[in-house]
Amino acid sequence: QVQLVESGGGLVQAGGSLRLSCAASGSIFSIYTMRWYRQAPGKQRELVATIARDGITNYADSVKARFTISRDNAKNTEYLQMNSLKPEDTAVYYCNADINSLGMGTKNYWGQGTQVTVSS
Repeated sequence: QVQLVESGGGLVQAGGSLRLSCAASGSIFSIYTMRWYRQAPGKQRELVATIARDGITNYADSVKARFTISRDNAKNTEYLQMNSLKPEDTAVYYCNADINSLGMGTKNYWGQGTQVTVSS
């Protein structure tokens, strides 16, 4: 069974940095597009960044030039480097990926989420 496990969240002051990781495990054949979403209290979940298997990236306007998404295909892991953090970046961050695995074909999977809190 495929699982996505995030790590790296926490409390940081405004202007600081955090690096999130998301490791996929299970009988995985291939991982296609990987994504990071976030959900702030009382708000809808929003797409933060995406990275294709070939490394092409896209970002929400609100995080461009501050966040960097990357991946290590050999480790089935994606990362989100977050710099110049702002209080409005406070949210639960979720990783998401399209994964082809044994017996399941290609499905979309979510991690459990990791809390990021930015104090002013």
